Amino acid sequence: MSGAVRLYGRRTELEAVAALSDRVRSGRGGALLIAAEPGLGRTALLRRAAADFDAGPVLHTRAVPAESRLPYSALHALLCAAGGAGPAGAPRSGLAPGALLELLRTRAAGRPLLVCVDDAHLCDDRSRAALGFAARRPDAMSAVGLLLTSAAHRAHDPDFAGLPVVRPGPLPEHTAGELLDELVGKGADPAVRQALLHEAEGNPALLKALLGRLSPAQLSGHAPLPRPLADGDALLGTVGDRLAVLPPDTAFVLLLAAAAQEQTPATGGADTALVARAARAAGICTRALDAGRWAGVARCDGDLIRFANPLLRRAVLAGAPTARRRAAHHLLATVLTGDRHRLPRLLHRALAAEAPDPRLAAGLAAAASAPGVCGLQRSLALARAAEHTPADDAARTSRLTAAAELARLAGQPHRARELLAAARAGGRVHDAVRGRAELAAGVLGLGDGPVGDAQAALLVAAGLLGPYDPRHALTARLAAMEAAWAAGDAAGCVAALGGAGPAPAGPATYTTGQGVCPHATPGRAQPYGSSYDDYRSGMLAALCARPAAARKPLRRVLERAVDDDDPQRLLRAGSAALVLGDIAAAIRITARGLALGRARDLVALVPQLLEHLAYAELRAGRHARAGAHAREGLTAGHRAGRRNTLAHLHAVLALVASVESDAAAVAGHVGAAMAIAGPHGLAQAATLAEWASARADLGRGRAAEAAVRLGPLVREGPRRGHFAVRMLAVPCFVEATALAGRPDDAPAVVEEFAAWAAHGGDPQAPALLARCRALLACPDEADALYAHALALHASAGGDFEWARTQLLYGKWLRRRRRPGEARGRLRDALVAFERSEALAWVDQARAELRATGDVAAGEPAGALSCLTPQQLRIAHCVAEGATNREVAQRLSVSHRTVDHHLRNVFAQLGVRSRVELSRLVERAGRTG
Repeated sequence: MSGAVRLYGRRTELEAVAALSDRVRSGRGGALLIAAEPGLGRTALLRRAAADFDAGPVLHTRAVPAESRLPYSALHALLCAAGGAGPAGAPRSGLAPGALLELLRTRAAGRPLLVCVDDAHLCDDRSRAALGFAARRPDAMSAVGLLLTSAAHRAHDPDFAGLPVVRPGPLPEHTAGELLDELVGKGADPAVRQALLHEAEGNPALLKALLGRLSPAQLSGHAPLPRPLADGDALLGTVGDRLAVLPPDTAFVLLLAAAAQEQTPATGGADTALVARAARAAGICTRALDAGRWAGVARCDGDLIRFANPLLRRAVLAGAPTARRRAAHHLLATVLTGDRHRLPRLLHRALAAEAPDPRLAAGLAAAASAPGVCGLQRSLALARAAEHTPADDAARTSRLTAAAELARLAGQPHRARELLAAARAGGRVHDAVRGRAELAAGVLGLGDGPVGDAQAALLVAAGLLGPYDPRHALTARLAAMEAAWAAGDAAGCVAALGGAGPAPAGPATYTTGQGVCPHATPGRAQPYGSSYDDYRSGMLAALCARPAAARKPLRRVLERAVDDDDPQRLLRAGSAALVLGDIAAAIRITARGLALGRARDLVALVPQLLEHLAYAELRAGRHARAGAHAREGLTAGHRAGRRNTLAHLHAVLALVASVESDAAAVAGHVGAAMAIAGPHGLAQAATLAEWASARADLGRGRAAEAAVRLGPLVREGPRRGHFAVRMLAVPCFVEATALAGRPDDAPAVVEEFAAWAAHGGDPQAPALLARCRALLACPDEADALYAHALALHASAGGDFEWARTQLLYGKWLRRRRRPGEARGRLRDALVAFERSEALAWVDQARAELRATGDVAAGEPAGALSCLTPQQLRIAHCVAEGATNREVAQRLSVSHRTVDHHLRNVFAQLGVRSRVELSRLVERAGRTG
């Protein structure tokens, strides 16, 4: 491909275009319709297709509307200009179907011809019919290809019925980020970059338009961004073509719908009956309410009017003159009557008002605290109330802060940042008010941003709030501890907890003058002081390596969780259970918190609960369940804008993939985790990701590589792993060093692991400790240590680790020339690995069984059947790319033994190189 037009995120579409081009090159006709919303690149795809087609001429045009009154259709004019006159006296209204087909064949003259028609839906009626007629007859077109584009809502037109269609959608965020990086390089401030990606909603044309609005100072973060970032001009310039053709009455009906939906975002649409009442009150004709006249901008879906995409709704609102918008809101407020509609009525009144109205602000704030109001609508109400509050009134900052926190909980972090920026821009306010804003900013940064910055903001918040608002000061300190934990800063965790003052009495759930406290979630009230004190003292003791002192207070946290129905407290209780090593309780408590979080639509909390649940399942050895929860968490985390949570979930999925032996998946998830963990300082996610890479190496028999990865994480030094994770990786490190022939690297780490295992933080730790000691022990002691490890596994559970111990024990027995005993261990390991879907370890167990002479493990296929079990194992290792020295380390034999066996393998198989041997082993694997 020439690459004349570079596209992002269009692999599927480009493959479809390439398939059409291949058909044309081979002398077969074909057609393809690209149907997309404005700004998503359908024209760019056409240009790319034209640039890449090198088999013959390309005719490329953009259709013109029938009302342009050209003497001939645009397509007819193009064909005439391309080589000879068309049919004499072609009609002004376009070509007849058969005439176009004949003209295409004539112009092709047996050679490949690609005809690209952009915006084919704008052609006159007869030209559209002619295009559709030709496109549905690929055999009659011979070597002609028709590549058409149309608006998304016109793809179902009868003229295009039956054509193969591709539908480019909005770009995913990471792909849009790649496009943005190409357009601006690395000069964009991270916060500005995120704001641009959010506002563009995956639309490349809008992203470019927004960039055109920014000065270098704004792009680098040294000057404030324009508000709104996507104004009416930018939106109309991208999708306004659809709106320009609407009659005035129809356009006003859609403005009413857009205004109504803005105040009820949770419904996903506007109440059809409400819009109809407002339209009738304005004297709008009935025909304007007919969805068939809306040009695909919106549709009636039961009781709701839904816009075709969010950008169209935003363009309808932002592109309307201010007076017209106010008129729409005034009409909606007028027809909303009764107590049930009090809040939406006040919202529309606030938007219709021409000047700030403090009484309206007070009414909105009071209505926001009414029962049954969802968090997102409550956030809207407080934001509107702030707009009608005087700038020098502290209530304005309080309302903006509360609105920001509610927006965050509802999964709108970008909206929350905008509101916080407005709150912080206010004048001098009381420390208690400023502290609440810093708390909201810190919690927001904890979910998406450098956790060191979040920790600093949260400690500032705690200091500001301490003398005036002890409850929120404690909330800030707990969140600061979470930030320090994510960063791997144990001392920071201790400082955050140790600096807290006495816990206040009273319930955790309470209200303020501006509505419900945004840091509380609905549920059964509990004494805040006792809950916090127990969690604080227990975590402090655990962090200071005093496990006996940690147990009682953390146990009380778990006991209270039995009757609790607050998801945030249950999340904390689940963490306490993990610290205690009670994995079953952690799973049970966190799963209940997840169910409650889903039921209450706590969008920002659900991905956190899924992250903790996936991690607990992983600790229990239930990898399939951990993977299922982590994958769901990725979807929820993207929705909530919690990139830090995404990093942890990718690390968990990397660990799951390392068990399933999917090397590509491990690398992908590790890369995704590290891309966030590095810039945001997430030491825990980074340690988990490195551990996953090392475990994948171990599964493939690459012990030396695994030892190199894990060494810095488990030993003292500047690259030391996360304090809560590094000990979990020690058994892998010990196994890697023992198998790599470097057992002297492990004893000091094993002793540290022994001290940690004694604390009871992991139910499998005693068994893993015995396995580590067996790997490093002399032959006289190893047998008993392996047996002891298996006995401890029986009480701890966990098929995968038990199977790994069986495999290592079986290997040890085989090397001691005790094949009969080894077979039983290896068979048990094989079954457990198969049950755990640990495919690489399955292969290891089978290879070890073959080396013992166990024919039940599966006979080698084809030409390999002449090899002895040991020769077969060496052949497989060499085929994987291992050197003779690496093979010797894997199989625990000498380098000379490998040389000897490999020479015999070459002779028996009749191959002369390692490359030939690899090919033969691969063929045998396919046919075996």
